[in-house]
Parts: sequence; C-alpha cells; structure tokens
Amino acid sequence: MPKRNTKQRRQIIATMVQEQGEVSVEMLSTLFETSEVTIRKDLTALEESGFLLRRYGGAIKIPKEMIEDQAENLSKQKIAIAHEATKQIKEHNRIIIDTGSTTGALVKVLNQTGLVIMTNSLALANELTVLECEPTVLMTGGTWDTRSESFQGKVAEQVLRSYNFDQLFIGADGVDLSQGTTTFNELIGLSQVMAEVSREVIVLIESQKIGRKMPNIELEWQKIDKLITDEEISPEVVQQITQQGVEVIIAKYE
Repeated sequence: MPKRNTKQRRQIIATMVQEQGEVSVEMLSTLFETSEVTIRKDLTALEESGFLLRRYGGAIKIPKEMIEDQAENLSKQKIAIAHEATKQIKEHNRIIIDTGSTTGALVKVLNQTGLVIMTNSLALANELTVLECEPTVLMTGGTWDTRSESFQGKVAEQVLRSYNFDQLFIGADGVDLSQGTTTFNELIGLSQVMAEVSREVIVLIESQKIGRKMPNIELEWQKIDKLITDEEISPEVVQQITQQGVEVIIAKYE
C-alpha cells in the first residue's frame, strides 16, 4: 500500500475495523509499512475518539450493546440541550438545522411559529413537515452521503448561498479546545458554508465529546458564537471555551 499520512492511515484503520470487526497490530504494521509502535498510537487515538476498542494485539469494533447503552445514557443530555436550544429561537426566525442526533432532538421540541427551516437531512425534513407549529421547510439538495446520512457537495453549498439565516444549529463529533469543533467526516465544506450564511452559529454537543479530537477541524472557534452542552462539563473546560470568545450555555436536567 502507498505511504499514507497519519490522518489517512487512521481513517482507513477505522473503516477496516467497521468492515472486518477486528484488526491486529501486526497486520496493520505490515499493511502500512510502519512500526507497531506507530500503529498502537493510531489505535489509542481512535479508541479515545470512540471509533473502536483496544484489545491485546489489536482492536475490535465497538459492540452494538455498548453503543445502545451509551445512546440511552445520553438521551437526557440530548433532550436538555435541545430544550435549552429552543430558548435561543424567536418566532419567525430563519434557521438551519444540520444533520445529527443532538440536532434531531431539537426538531422534536420546536414550538415557535412562523419558522423557516433549512436542513440537509432527509430524516429531519420529514419530521419538520409534521410539526404542529408548521414551519416552512427548505432542503439543500445535493449529493447524498451515506456516512452522514445527509446531502453534501457543491450543489448544496450553492443553494445555501442563495439565502441568509438568523441561526445555525449544528452538532459535532468532538471539540478541540484550542481549535474548534472536529469531525471524522472529510466533508466539511457544507458545514462551513452554513456558518458563513448564518448570523449566529450555535453548537449543540454533549459534554463527554468535548476534548475529543477528530482528524478534521469542522468549525474554528472564531466562527462559533454559542455552545450548548450539559451540566457534566467542568468549570475548567467552560473557562477554556469562554476564552475563545464563545458563550457556553449549560443545559440542566433532572
């Protein structure tokens, strides 16, 4: 296999684990023509980012039961974040809701009237069309990306640039405290255009993802106005984010 840089190598390893279920350090070292020490560092980084589980001599795919348990434990955080996010929305606002599970929770609790809502998620668009508050729903169109289950690409970007919005509500796979939100997906162009055409950018993210560094920076801190998270966030982390010029809003839950 041709030589790969660190980001490319880790992306391939993550995909291999998902497809094969298990990989070994020895096999990866041979495949990428690099040292076992380097591969172990790759696996450690991917485990910290939530893509796999380390096992002696290699790594395995995260068991489905663990993913389901984690999703259940996070549900109250997502709901609390969503309710806090609705407080930021005024009636008749023009907003963008990016694809994602936390932004999806926001859709379920919207009740403001007269909203105009753009989304790149087919699933969220379907949910928006049956809300009692009857928002006007816009779709970006574009090229369907199976990994993010959303529309992406140049066509979607062109559509977005035809509008202007009051707010963008966007999730993140992780947060690099020194740089901004991070993602494993390389398709970050649409997210950046969403931020460009919005007067206010609001990130919705569970506290456990903060500090998780994915390979790609999605939105730099200077493009973000507010970050809404749950009450498990530490005061030290709040201070670090605030120092970047971002307002941190903590969602309380019972």
